[in-house]
Amino acid sequence: MTRVTARRRVRRVTVGGRTARREDLLAGEEPLEIRVGGRSYAVTMRTPGHDVELATGFLVSEGVVTDGAQVAGARYCAGAGAAPGENTYNVLDVALAAGVRPPDPALAREFFTSSACGLCGKASIDAVFTRSAFDVAGDDVRVDAALLAALPGRLRAAQDVFARTGGLHAAGLFDAATGEALVVREDVGRHNAVDKVVGWAAAAGMLPLRGTVLVVSGRASFELTQKAVMAGVPVLAAVSAPSSLAAELADSAGLTLVGFVRDPTLVVYSGDHRVVEQADEGRGDAHEHGHDHRHDHGHDDARRDRRGDAA
Repeated sequence: MTRVTARRRVRRVTVGGRTARREDLLAGEEPLEIRVGGRSYAVTMRTPGHDVELATGFLVSEGVVTDGAQVAGARYCAGAGAAPGENTYNVLDVALAAGVRPPDPALAREFFTSSACGLCGKASIDAVFTRSAFDVAGDDVRVDAALLAALPGRLRAAQDVFARTGGLHAAGLFDAATGEALVVREDVGRHNAVDKVVGWAAAAGMLPLRGTVLVVSGRASFELTQKAVMAGVPVLAAVSAPSSLAAELADSAGLTLVGFVRDPTLVVYSGDHRVVEQADEGRGDAHEHGHDHRHDHGHDDARRDRRGDAA
């Protein structure tokens, strides 16, 4: 089993400058097979750590459970190809509580779920759409725009592994009233990071996540929007843009969807009644037609040089 990070000898080349050999730190990535009651349900590529949270959050997003108490326990299994007595910690078998209906095998994810795509393995297109047990539209929470704009910075400040590797996504759950970070999780897959957050909340008995903001470090895809809805989150904020399907789902579910959240600006795509501003005398709404917000903020892939060259 790989740790959260792994060291690797690399050669750093600066065109027109010097070349240096040094050790670099990489984000760990390994497969995790999730079993339910001994039956394989999904395989995802993830950063090892908080695996039970990941599996629990994944089951919430699939509509299998709606509360952490519906998960009786989880244990690692040896997995195929393991030596006798060896545990790779890459197979996790989840036991559901008595009376909880196991997932329909017909809806199981029959293929690998990569760190970049969580929905790729769905057995059918119809299975992509999952109905939430929680009334997101009924959450009357309000969040101050200035507080909301500052949350990605607070998320980044809590990304310890990203600071060392530059290779992980993050998801964080924040109190909508105070901006307090309730939990932050990192992973090579943005959907895994969200599952870990939701799994943590489920185990703490916090579902539905009323009065909270879920902040993600990348774009807001349909899948991340669905995971937020399934957990009862009223506000989803992303550093980058949402997809068109994500915005449509947010509309239908009553979710507030915010993109390009980069202090001091943000763009509200759905549910703008929840985003409030302090009254500023003489300020009005500007109407921008067809404006490309990317030019205001730069590109997601821009990375600063985090480490100096080896001597």
